Amino acid sequence: MSQEGQLQKGLKIRHLTMIAFGGSIGAGLFVGSGAIIQMTGPAAVVTALLAGILVILVMRMLGEMVVAKPSLGSFSDYAREALGNWAGFTVGWLYWYFWVIVIAVEAIAGAQILRDWLFPNMSLWALNLILLVALTVTNIFSVKAYGEFEYWFSLIKIVAITLFLTLGGAYIFGLLPGTEMHLSNLTAHGGFIPKGPGIVFIAVATIIFSFVGSEIVTIAAAESVESEKAVVKAVNSVIVRIMTFYVGSVFIIVSVIPWNDAKALTNPYVSALKVMGMPYADTIMNLVVVTAVLSCLNSGIYTASRMLFALGDKGDAPKWITQVTKRGVPLKAILTCTIFGFISVIMAFVSPDTVFQFLLNSSGAIALFVYLLIAISQLILRKKMEREAPERLKLRMWAYPYLTILASLSIIAVITTMAFNASTRSQFTLSILSAIVVVILYAIKTNISKKNSINANILKPEITKLD
Repeated sequence: MSQEGQLQKGLKIRHLTMIAFGGSIGAGLFVGSGAIIQMTGPAAVVTALLAGILVILVMRMLGEMVVAKPSLGSFSDYAREALGNWAGFTVGWLYWYFWVIVIAVEAIAGAQILRDWLFPNMSLWALNLILLVALTVTNIFSVKAYGEFEYWFSLIKIVAITLFLTLGGAYIFGLLPGTEMHLSNLTAHGGFIPKGPGIVFIAVATIIFSFVGSEIVTIAAAESVESEKAVVKAVNSVIVRIMTFYVGSVFIIVSVIPWNDAKALTNPYVSALKVMGMPYADTIMNLVVVTAVLSCLNSGIYTASRMLFALGDKGDAPKWITQVTKRGVPLKAILTCTIFGFISVIMAFVSPDTVFQFLLNSSGAIALFVYLLIAISQLILRKKMEREAPERLKLRMWAYPYLTILASLSIIAVITTMAFNASTRSQFTLSILSAIVVVILYAIKTNISKKNSINANILKPEITKLD
């Protein structure tokens, strides 16, 4: 039986720690890094470093706000408090939209990998449905079940990346038997920056989407009794995670594989492991990539449903969205997100080059919009917090307000780069359109609410008179 109520605080510190770690290791790292390397050459290491620094700054700002004022809607609520209801409405719905599309993308990717690897005779439709149903059931059972699955998914990813970095480091520095130092690929094929310094900065707009997910822990923290401790730990460790997992692994790949070997970079981790002499590299990396995809799908359903729940709690989504089961699970919010995700999957089969491509492009820059509003919110709320309750600032943004302003300007620069880059221009344009549509919907909602309020005030005296 559903009822309006509270979400269950079933996540433990170990769950939140792994959610934080796993959030920054998505399928984009294992598959998408090859495209970045082809775009920039060995200087992809610098591109990953720049994108990583930007995400680290955003996470520090977000961590400051979450520790000072824990909130179910996380950055949606902070945007609302700092900039007004329109900002909370816009951030919440854009972020929800982003993750609903992620659900579809990860379901499709997972089904494709599983069919190519294990089930060649099964249809993609069936595999998509199985994956979506399986992880929806996981989320419906309890938040602890989501946390437990994410714990093990993340653990597999972390172990895989750690082993890759260890083996790769030993290989390129000549520490393995029969090997010598392998750093010539960094300069042998046109130099370290073969396509010029400009592309190094332009590519930040492409690689930064692989980092999206680090902020999930600030949403999940609302369902833990140890939220403050977990957020502090996650924010403090984000530097090590990003610098090690992303920058470190990209460095290994460009050192082992020539950046202009397009065939090898279609599956960079498998190719690198084969060069190092690792047996069964294909099977190992297929397992890891499938795990990464399932992790993203699991987190996508969770994150989208919690943001939708938070919107309902603020009156920005239908109130029935906030109904929870006896286990404290927002069943209707989860099912709504899964349904929208599956509709997107259907569009990928029915109209892959028009409708589905439109959905992908229209969500392309949304994460950057959200990050920008996080920075602006922190800039405003920090002043308010210092004035009203400075004792709550237990975790502080470094060099405030200078680094906050620098991060904001950097995000604006990345968004602007998307507008002038032919490969990302459509994403920029359609994402701007998505944001405009959401703001218009907020204006319509506000107008309807005002009219209903006026009508209620007009009718109230008449009702009183009749009584």
